[in-house]
Amino acid sequence: MATVTVSAGARLHVGFQNLSLARERLYGGIGVGLEEPRVTVRADPADGVEADDPLAREYAARAVDRLDVPGVAVSLDRRLPRHVGLGSGTQLALAVLAATARAHGRDPRARERAPALGRGGRSGVGVATFEAGGFVVDAGHPTGRFTTEPPREGDWTVPPVVARHDLPSSWRFLVVVPEADPGRSGEDEDASMRAVVEDADPAVADEIAGALTRKLLPAAAEGRLEAFGAAAAEIGRKNGAWYADAQGGLFRPPAGELVEALSACPVVSGVGQSSWGPVVYGLTDADHAAEARAAAADALDDLGCAGEVLLSAPASAGADVRERG
Repeated sequence: MATVTVSAGARLHVGFQNLSLARERLYGGIGVGLEEPRVTVRADPADGVEADDPLAREYAARAVDRLDVPGVAVSLDRRLPRHVGLGSGTQLALAVLAATARAHGRDPRARERAPALGRGGRSGVGVATFEAGGFVVDAGHPTGRFTTEPPREGDWTVPPVVARHDLPSSWRFLVVVPEADPGRSGEDEDASMRAVVEDADPAVADEIAGALTRKLLPAAAEGRLEAFGAAAAEIGRKNGAWYADAQGGLFRPPAGELVEALSACPVVSGVGQSSWGPVVYGLTDADHAAEARAAAADALDDLGCAGEVLLSAPASAGADVRERG
């Protein structure tokens, strides 16, 4: 048994492949793992469950039960902002699971156990980037398995990865986190997704399929930044058409204004909203990172909106796990 530290990067969610019940598979996440920002969890074996964060404690209790170990003491050394579109819940849950398991000399088996923590239901992107980083596309679920009502919590398997590519280390993802109301989660997210799925136009899914297979995947495989960005932006906007009624437009406020402002910046491509927002992201490279950061700061100032601007390389590996015996 040992003290274990697990650190995992955030993820961006570009969108889903299909939200219509008229097609054979539902959802199918598309996203990217980031090096920054990160969540970092420290765990020690214990006789009960101890944690300095309520959500970390909840995940630790579930992990202890699933692993059948005596207990764990968890400290949250770095936090991801919650409910903004960076996948904070999944990364925290899996980091706690992995730290708890390794502290007791166990294999975390994150993909298998993620459903027991309530993670990896609709999208498998967060689980996949925790495992191995990269640009990821998952297979989604057979339509009818996840319909307008999701299965009972934990009664699912994480969608398998159908494509994964390392993106060039010179690429930089611009991440803008405006100070705004958090994105949807929990029952509110379930209700919104139910409404979207009931009304989703299947023709949009067919358009996304073309953009994914003929544009985004080839650009990822070949490391072509501008082509990747253009395809990601196209898929994000098509997803926005599905969500327009639920979030008040292709992008939720103030993400929409930020998307439009950054789309006009010549050194930024692939601008979009991650998940339900309010995080807005774009793609640039290391040589133009400072210019991209300045454009994002100016866009926030023009909106009179406070916020944080980050730049991150794409993650080429999954969570970092370190043991100290």
